[in-house]
Amino acid sequence: MNEAAPLNRTQPTERSPVAGHVRWTIAALLFFATTINYLDRQVLGVLKPTLTTELHWSETDYADIVFWFQAAYAIGLLGFGRIIDRIGTRRGYAVAIGVWSVAAILHAGVRSAVGFAVVRFTLGLGEAGNFPAGIKTIAEWFPKRERALAAGLMNAGSNVGAVITPLLVPVLVLAFGWRSAFIVTGAIGFIWLAAWLMIYRVPRAYKRLGAAELALIESDPPEPTAPVRWSALFRLRATWAFVVAKFLTDPIWYLFLFWLPDFFAKTYHLDLTTFGPPLVVIFVLADVGSIGGGWLSATLIKRGFSVNDGRKIALLVSAVLVIPVAFASGVSNLWLAVAILGLAAAAHQGWSSNLYALVTDTVPKSAVASVIGIGSAAGAIGGMIMAKSVGAILDSIGSYQPIFIWASSIYLVALLIVHLLLPRLRVVAPD
Repeated sequence: MNEAAPLNRTQPTERSPVAGHVRWTIAALLFFATTINYLDRQVLGVLKPTLTTELHWSETDYADIVFWFQAAYAIGLLGFGRIIDRIGTRRGYAVAIGVWSVAAILHAGVRSAVGFAVVRFTLGLGEAGNFPAGIKTIAEWFPKRERALAAGLMNAGSNVGAVITPLLVPVLVLAFGWRSAFIVTGAIGFIWLAAWLMIYRVPRAYKRLGAAELALIESDPPEPTAPVRWSALFRLRATWAFVVAKFLTDPIWYLFLFWLPDFFAKTYHLDLTTFGPPLVVIFVLADVGSIGGGWLSATLIKRGFSVNDGRKIALLVSAVLVIPVAFASGVSNLWLAVAILGLAAAAHQGWSSNLYALVTDTVPKSAVASVIGIGSAAGAIGGMIMAKSVGAILDSIGSYQPIFIWASSIYLVALLIVHLLLPRLRVVAPD
């Protein structure tokens, strides 16, 4: 079926239960896709202490495996963003989750550090399609005033995935061995893929979308719709603002995903059976931040703030709330450290929700996925640098302190650069 072909639509009536709410069904699909994305990504971090012991990895071995995931993620983001803008979100998302689900399952068949690097590279290529496809879907299905909240709901899936992983993986490992964790989590993606192909269409091709909801979705002023050359996007200040912000701040999230289990093991002597609750608390708080950050800017805009002021106030609040993470490695009480790290994780996710929405505020819809891909690739490159740096620091001094100090201030630096590049938010097409 042609994704853009208009179909007859149901007028909203009292008997039409989905009238006015279809876009939130789409948001739920994006939430679950992101949950699965992070479930597959997080398994390795949870298993790090187990695999390090069983497979005799050094800190540098693990850092190298993470590095190659990040490298593939960066490459994939550059490619997938452009592909999705060309073939559409329905087919693009399907390709992405199919690739990453197969790669997740293949982890069960390798044992060496090199083998893990290869399958992690493939996983990174596939997982790269999630956010370009998801944020473009939000731009297609939501008016500007709701996009940060929708992005927050989608982004909340990353935290739910990170919560489920430390609860599910130990159960699977203790019952069936570590390979089962990769097989089970990888297989879940194919369930979502079937649902996506059955349900998803763009708004004007969706049979059950009411006229009133379509009018709401299309209520913003018209934007440029002509295809934009990929190279032309680098002439946009909005592209560079997103690139710089992602490059500087995404590595902090990768630090939480891939090293927190190790941090708790080294600092508080927790193991596979005991670091689950602290991780659950941190990522539940991150969920609150993801939705709360989107809610904050959406509420400010509804109360009369400009889109520019609403987005930047929410970004500033998020940046300030990360600052206490500088003290995370210096506290002796486990739960105080959890509270500090949870606040930082929540702030990061609130930051991300508004940063993604900022792209939809400043870039033509026809190029949203491409810009998301370019910026997210920059974030992955930052993550590669982080992986190498963390491995070197831990091998040399064995402390997370310098890493957390750097993390505490980098969001304010990123926000300053965003503001200098984009003093006002508006959609600008390249010349």
